[in-house]
Amino acid sequence: MEHLIKVMDLCKIYNPGENEVRALDHVNLEIDRGEFVAIIGQSGSGKSTFMNMLGCLDIPTSGKYYLNGTDVSTMSDNELSLVRNKEIGFIFQGFNLIPNLTAVENVELPLIYRGIDKKERRKLATEALEMVGLSHRIHHKPSEMSGGQQQRVAIARAIAAKPPVILADEPTGNLDSASSKEILNILKNLHKDGRTVILITHDDGIAARAKRVVRIMDGKIESDRINPEYEKVEEVHEDKDSEE
Repeated sequence: MEHLIKVMDLCKIYNPGENEVRALDHVNLEIDRGEFVAIIGQSGSGKSTFMNMLGCLDIPTSGKYYLNGTDVSTMSDNELSLVRNKEIGFIFQGFNLIPNLTAVENVELPLIYRGIDKKERRKLATEALEMVGLSHRIHHKPSEMSGGQQQRVAIARAIAAKPPVILADEPTGNLDSASSKEILNILKNLHKDGRTVILITHDDGIAARAKRVVRIMDGKIESDRINPEYEKVEEVHEDKDSEE
């Protein structure tokens, strides 16, 4: 089976020469369709650089990156922009919503760039907002919503076009614990629905919500394992939910 993501011998070097920094040092990784993977690392580990590579926001110094069967490691900025729009749904720590647009208009925005007609855009945007529990907020602007609700709009925007990859970069970083739990449950449900979710985090507790945990340190993959606590974590949270 062809891997959705295949990274081969990937390097990213800043300041080549005597004072070079190897942000990524011969990284190899494969992610299959439908996986829920956390990539965890502390500040300076190379995790953010790796996220930029996986998200086609930057290109490597050397090595190969195949996304959905296409080598994207040597593409131009314009080509990468097209790939990002088609293949990847981004969820960032900052919600990056347009203040003067309503929730549904924010979700529709990337669909406009994809050339989807107005009627279909509204349908896809509304369905995505329903999936994250915001059907009652579609005409509200960001300032009229809580942080957790704004992040749910951002998730709806990421999933509306049904991209192959959902890339979530510290998606709970600006949220309280209750909102964080809501967002992680949404990501878990997206995975259960067959989406491929990649979660970038520095927090072991957040990484424990993913089924597979890849730890990066000093630009190298230190460990790559199936999370033995995955089912237990789900059960604990679901039991708590039922008690509440």
